[in-house]
Amino acid sequence: MTLKRENVLIEALPYIRKFHNAIMVIKVGGHAMVDKQIMSDIIEDVVLLKFVGIHPIIVHGGGPEITEKMNRMGKKPKFVGGLRITDDETLEIARMVLVGNINTDIVSLIGKHGGKGIGLSGKDGKLIIAKKMAAQKVMIENKEQEVDLGWVGETEIINTEILEIVTEHGYIPVISPIAIDSSGRGLNINADTVAGDIAAALRAQKLILMTDVPGILRDIEDKSSRISRVKLEDVEKLVREGVISGGMVPKLRGAVTAVESGVERVHIIDGSVSHSVLLELFTDTGIGTMVYRGEDEE
Repeated sequence: MTLKRENVLIEALPYIRKFHNAIMVIKVGGHAMVDKQIMSDIIEDVVLLKFVGIHPIIVHGGGPEITEKMNRMGKKPKFVGGLRITDDETLEIARMVLVGNINTDIVSLIGKHGGKGIGLSGKDGKLIIAKKMAAQKVMIENKEQEVDLGWVGETEIINTEILEIVTEHGYIPVISPIAIDSSGRGLNINADTVAGDIAAALRAQKLILMTDVPGILRDIEDKSSRISRVKLEDVEKLVREGVISGGMVPKLRGAVTAVESGVERVHIIDGSVSHSVLLELFTDTGIGTMVYRGEDEE
């Protein structure tokens, strides 16, 4: 049965009231990055959040676009543990794609839908100061080896001042995950990790991570096996069991960092569902997986 419009609005009202003046960090990635209509729907949701008194902050990825650009340039991408190995050339390609293309496109979409977007990378105002990630231990042909990921970083400091200034003046920040180290060198950081770090630094009420699946699935082939709620203490167990693997690992570990640092809830949702942000935030059932502290039962 189709819900009446007034019932939809009434169901949303308590959530709008609860989230008024809240900071929400929204990481956009996956299929949404290559489907213009899906991206438009997401940005329309984000602009609506701003107009109902919420302060959204967008962090975007761009893995598929970086990979496509590398392939066109005859450079084969390499990954370890869901993280891209980044040499000098790969870092420059990532910067061009993330800062020069995707970021500006999202800012333009915000303007199209009536909002005010402002594009930032981690280099702007020293927004994200990072250090080069240490070599990672991985299993290669049943042997543990250390692999240098190149110019891949991990966050040391988030300069929240610049984000607080622009959000208070009505802007929606759009952040590319290119950071800077203490010597001024650029570093590429996993966008899910950056989103978690920013949400933690701001003590955001919500962190929303978009992906191409309905959330965490017990069986990756069965969308009906979605786990709707995951306690913080159960995340590493799910990693050990293999339920969480590949690119979902940094996503969930970013979620853990955020919740441990004061973010109330982290939501992992399918960005390809039309208006998925509104459905997750403003309806009783939601559509994704929520990560939360075990003692914070709702």
